[in-house]
Amino acid sequence: MARQNVAPTKSNLLAVKEQLSVSLNGYELLEEKREILVRELMSLVEKVKLLENDIDKVIAKAYPAIRRMLLLDGADQIERIAYSVHYDFEMTEKKVSIGGIPFSTIDVSLPQKELFYSLIGTYANTDNTIDKLFELLSLLTQMASIRTIVWRLAMEVKKTQRRVNALDKMIIPQAKETKSYIESVLEERERENVFVLKALKKRNVK
Repeated sequence: MARQNVAPTKSNLLAVKEQLSVSLNGYELLEEKREILVRELMSLVEKVKLLENDIDKVIAKAYPAIRRMLLLDGADQIERIAYSVHYDFEMTEKKVSIGGIPFSTIDVSLPQKELFYSLIGTYANTDNTIDKLFELLSLLTQMASIRTIVWRLAMEVKKTQRRVNALDKMIIPQAKETKSYIESVLEERERENVFVLKALKKRNVK
C-alpha cells in the first residue's frame, strides 16, 4: 500500500495520527452498523420466505376455486359479478427505522369485505372464491411492503460494506504506512542531530 505524499514533519505526523484514530473508530462503528443491518436483513428475508409459503398455499386453493366458479356460474355471470365488485384501497408511504436508519415503504390499507352482488344466481363457491382472492391480495400487499424494505436495506448493507472495505484495505493501511514513514524519518533526523551535537561538543572541548 502506497503511503501518502506528505512531508515528514511533526505537524504532519500529528495529522496522520489523528486521521488514523478517526479511521479506526469509523471502521469499528461501520462494522457494527453492517452487522446490525445484516441481522435485520436476514430476519426480513425469513419473513419473506414465510409469506411466500403462505401465498403459495392460498394460490393453491384460490385457483381451483376460480375454476369451480367458472363451471358453476359461467363466464358471463362471473364478468357481471366482477363489474359489480368495487373496493377502494388506500396506499400511503410508511416510515420505518432499522438499525437507526430511516426507510420508506408502502402501506396498503385493505377495506372491509362487502357483498356487492345478489345472492340469487350465485353459489357458496362464489363467496369462497372471493374470500380466497381477498386473502391473497392481503398477503401480496404485505409482501410488497416487506420486499421494498428488503431491497433498500440490501442496498444500505452493500454501501456500508464498501465503506468498511475502503477503510480496511486502503485508508487505514495507508495511514499506518505514512505514520511509520514519518516516524522513521524524524527518528533518523533526531539521531543525526544528536550525532552533530556530540561532534560539536567534542570540538569545543578540544
